[in-house]
Amino acid sequence: MITRLLPRLLVALALVLPMAALAPAAQAQLSFRVGPGGQFQPMPIAIADFSGEGEVGQRVSGIISSNLQRSGYFAPLDPSRFPERPSFDAAPRFEAWKAAGAQALVTGRVSRDPSGRLKAEFRLWDVDSGQQLTGQQYVTDANFWRRVGHIISDAVYSKITGFGGFFDTRIVFVDESGPKEHRRKRLAIMDQDGANVRYLTQGDSSVVAPRYSPATQDITYMSQVEGQQPRVQVINLETGSRQALGNFPDMASSPRFGPDGQRIVMSLQQGGNANIFMMDLGSRGTTRLTSTAAIDTSPSFSPDGRQIVFESDRGGKQQIYSMNADGSDQRRISFGDGSYSQPAWSPRGDYIAFTKQHSGGFAIGIMKPDGSGERILTEGFHNESPTWAPNGQYILFFRDPGGQAGGKLYMVDITGRVEQPVPTPSFASDPTWSPLLSETKQ
Repeated sequence: MITRLLPRLLVALALVLPMAALAPAAQAQLSFRVGPGGQFQPMPIAIADFSGEGEVGQRVSGIISSNLQRSGYFAPLDPSRFPERPSFDAAPRFEAWKAAGAQALVTGRVSRDPSGRLKAEFRLWDVDSGQQLTGQQYVTDANFWRRVGHIISDAVYSKITGFGGFFDTRIVFVDESGPKEHRRKRLAIMDQDGANVRYLTQGDSSVVAPRYSPATQDITYMSQVEGQQPRVQVINLETGSRQALGNFPDMASSPRFGPDGQRIVMSLQQGGNANIFMMDLGSRGTTRLTSTAAIDTSPSFSPDGRQIVFESDRGGKQQIYSMNADGSDQRRISFGDGSYSQPAWSPRGDYIAFTKQHSGGFAIGIMKPDGSGERILTEGFHNESPTWAPNGQYILFFRDPGGQAGGKLYMVDITGRVEQPVPTPSFASDPTWSPLLSETKQ
């Protein structure tokens, strides 16, 4: 039995009304700079140590600095360059911070309210204009200080970039240990920065292809006990309850939730072919969406639930196809060289991520929903399993260098300029990114 993994943080974490600014709110957001030759330059930003509560304030500010740096869009200043230790209740010395090279400054304070709960406050300053861009305070259980750091990171990132946040999220992946011929594969969950790793399964069965629900704290995945047919499972991260979806006579694979978390699309093998089916999780009724003599698999819903992309070899090799959610209007959308697989629709709806195999290599790329605008983001010996951050700006995937080594997780942004490793305890594969925790039904 799996212990409860996600406390009801939405009850424990309270957003207090925006703080009164020490200066008028800025009318224009900060902007990024482009250097010689069109080279993108991360924004220099200073994250001052949050005052109060001993080391907790420093830890919270450390999380914010690490998150913003990992995004690739910010370059936190070394504290040795700070011209002052700013007071949270007074305006900073903006000319001094400007001379130090900062375009933006984050100040904060951590304290306890009368009931003993943690109160975290922050301000984001535009150094050039001397104006406060935003300020918030949060009250929560003292044990949730790490999550407070992620939520503040999202607020700063979103205010400056205009994109949605992605730091207050978790990643589920397949943890792999042991020799490559006899790998122990367990489902694991961690914060997006690699902290707080917990195991969801014990390794008594092999697991692959976990997929997060966009709307709930549920994970669907494939599980196989040696000598038995693989089965599609669903696990609830809050209660730890686990259930198998149906008892299909042949292999089921590639399960993925619909946008509302109430439907799952999957591929069911039928002899030598496989087709796409949809299951209503309430009634457990299934609807067949494709009917070919080919292998149709890896379905993925559009964020509005109206369309589904999938891979099929009906044309002779793996390509990406699109159809309406009822199975009508099936059409091929990938036409480049090589084979295409593992399509995943962006939460923003603007792109479809995919794996492309060509000339002996594996690439992660994106294309528009009609197949146009194909762009390769990263290439290597073996890249697979793209999954989107909830803001649609980053893609997580795993890379296997071959040999006895195992896979590692990486993230790349949709420009291809930012590529970062994501730490895991051991080898890892098949990642899936959660929605923002504050937006899911917990």
